Amino acid sequence: MPAFSPLSPSQLRRARRRLLESGEPVLGDSIDERLARSWQRSLSAGLTPLERQCRDEYLSASELQRRLARNHDLLSHSRPVMEYLFEQVRDSGSMVILADRDGVLMESLGDGGFVARAERVALLPGANWHEARRGTNAIGTALAEGGGIEIHGEEHFLERNAFLTCAAAAIAGASGELLGVLDISSDQRGRHPHTLSLVNTAARMIENRIVLASCKKQIRLHLHTRAEGIGSVAEGIVALSDDGWIVGANRAGLALLGLGVADIGATPLQRLLDLRLHAILDRARRRPGEVVHLRRHDGMALFALVHAEAPPLTHAPVQAAPASPPMPRDALARLDTGDRGWQLAAEKARRIAGKGIALLLHGESGVGKELFARAVHEASPQRQGPFVAINCAALPENLIEAELFGYVPGAFTGARKEGSIGRLREAHGGTLFLDEIGDMPLSMQTRLLRVLQEKEVMPLGGGKAVAVDFALISATHCQLRQAADAGRFRSDLYYRLNGLTLNLPALRERSDLSALVARLLRTSLPEDADAATELCLSPSVLAAFSTYAWPGNLRQLASALRTAVAMLLPGETEIDWLHLPDDLVEELRAEAGGGRPASSVRDAAACLQEISRRAIDDALAACRGNVSAAARRLGISRQTLYRKLAV
Repeated sequence: MPAFSPLSPSQLRRARRRLLESGEPVLGDSIDERLARSWQRSLSAGLTPLERQCRDEYLSASELQRRLARNHDLLSHSRPVMEYLFEQVRDSGSMVILADRDGVLMESLGDGGFVARAERVALLPGANWHEARRGTNAIGTALAEGGGIEIHGEEHFLERNAFLTCAAAAIAGASGELLGVLDISSDQRGRHPHTLSLVNTAARMIENRIVLASCKKQIRLHLHTRAEGIGSVAEGIVALSDDGWIVGANRAGLALLGLGVADIGATPLQRLLDLRLHAILDRARRRPGEVVHLRRHDGMALFALVHAEAPPLTHAPVQAAPASPPMPRDALARLDTGDRGWQLAAEKARRIAGKGIALLLHGESGVGKELFARAVHEASPQRQGPFVAINCAALPENLIEAELFGYVPGAFTGARKEGSIGRLREAHGGTLFLDEIGDMPLSMQTRLLRVLQEKEVMPLGGGKAVAVDFALISATHCQLRQAADAGRFRSDLYYRLNGLTLNLPALRERSDLSALVARLLRTSLPEDADAATELCLSPSVLAAFSTYAWPGNLRQLASALRTAVAMLLPGETEIDWLHLPDDLVEELRAEAGGGRPASSVRDAAACLQEISRRAIDDALAACRGNVSAAARRLGISRQTLYRKLAV
C-alpha cells in the first residue's frame, strides 16, 4: 500500500493546520481518508503537532521484562525473520522494529548511524508508539487500521518525527487476533518505494510461522490458487477440528475461502467446499504428499496439501450438521486446561463480552486475574481496541488522580508542560482493567464513579470534558462487599463495578494441575530446543506439586518451572528435585511431613499412576473414544497419550 499522498511537506503542514483550526477531518482528493482518520485520532487524544518528547515514555526494565515474557511466542517467531529482513536493508540507515499489540517496542535491529537519531525520538525497546501517545506513525497507525501502512515525513502528526519514513505491517494470530507490528524506520531522505512490500512480506512470514506452531496438532490445509504456490509465503493455511470446523487460519487462508476473522470457530468446511473433510483426508491417506484439487461452492478452483497428525477418518460421516457449532477457539478457550471452575467463569465472561456489563474478578494474588481479563478483552468485540491495565495498589496516592484522569498543561507543580490524556482516555474503544480496585482511595472512587455514570472524563486543571467508551473489568483479592459494608469502599461504586462477579479458583483448588504444568513447560522451552522435545516432571515431584498449597498460585508455579527448565542439562527432559529452587524444595518436603524416603516416593508414584490412568479413562469416555480429543482435553500430545495407554 503506498504512502497516503504525494503532497509536498508544506502542503501537508497546511492541511494539518486546517484540521487543528477546524477540528474536523481533512478529506478530499489530496488527503487519503486513512491519514485524515489518524490525524483526527491524534487530535482527539489531546496531542498537538509541536509536542515535545515526554519524560516517562519508557517502561522500566522490570516492566519491559514482563512485557517480553507475555509476548514470548511472538518474539521467538519474529526474531529469525527480523534478522533476515535486516540483512536486506543493512547499511541503508534503517531500523527493523517489533512492537506488541499495545504499540510498545520490544526488539530492534539498527544501523549504527541511524540508531543515534532514533534514540532522540525513543525508537528503542520499552517506548510506546501507540497513536494516543505519538500521534500518526507507522506502528501506531498500523495497529489502529489493522493493515500495512507507510508514514512518510510530514505525514507524521508530531513535527518532531517528520525526519522519519516508516513502513509497518500488523501481525495476526491463528484466531485473527492482533499480536503486534513489524516496522522499518529510516531517515525520510532514504525512502525506498519497495520498503512497505518488504515489510508486508516479512509480516506474513511471521504470521505463517505462528499459525503453524499454534495449529500443529490440528488438521491443516495449505491452500493456493496454483499448485506451485503451496509452500510459499503467499499460501493460505487453514486449521480444522476433527469434525471439520475451521478453528484457525492465516489471512491468506481466510481470503482464499472468502471468510473474515469472525468466521473462525463458527464455520464448517463443508459449507465452503464441494468435497467433505473425510474425502479429503481419505485422499491424503492413499496418496500422501499429493496436492488435492478443490472447488469452492461458488466455482473458484483451489489446490490444497493436507497435513493431519491424527489418523484419517475412514468411516462414513454423519450427514446431519451439528445442532449448534462448537465454541470458538477464542483467547479464553486457549487458556482452558480443563478445570471446571475456571471453565464456568470463562463461559459466563464470554456471554457478557461486548454487552456493556462491568466484570468484577475475585481471586487470590497470582491466580491470573490480569491474564483472564486480557483473554476476555481479546474474546470481545473490543479486541481491536487497547487493553489498558492499571494496578491501583501500585500508584502513589498523590499521583493516582493525574494518572487516571489526565491533566491540562501546567495543572500542578511538576506536571509535563504538554499535559496528559490519562489512562481512562487511553482505554477509549477498548478495555480498562483496574487491578486491586479495593486499594483505590475513597476520593478517587468518587471521581471514578462519576466517569462511569457520565461516560466522560474531566482532566485536572479544567478544560473540556471528553467522552469515553470502554469495557470495564476490575479485580481484587479482598471482599469488596464487606469493605463497602464497613465504609472502606463506596457502595454505589461497588454496585457499578459488580455487573457480574466471577471467582477465579486458587491453584490448590484446581483439578488441572498436570495440564497447567504441561502448558507452562511447553512455553518455557529454550528457543533452540527441538520442536518435538517434551519436558515433564518426575512422578515424585508431580505428586508433591499436587498436594502443595501454592500460596503464590500460578505466578509461583510458572516461576518455579522457568527456573527448573533453566537448570536442565543438555539432553535432560525430566525435571526432578535437584532442578527445583532450594526454598521450594524445603516447603514441599515440610508440607509432606519431612524427608522423602524411597518408600514414600514409590507410594506417591503408584498413587500418581492410578490418578493418571483414571483421568485418561474419564477423558476417553467423555470424548467417546476419540484419542485426539481426549489428548487435547488432558493437555498432552496424542503420542504421549498412546504411550500412557500402553503402560
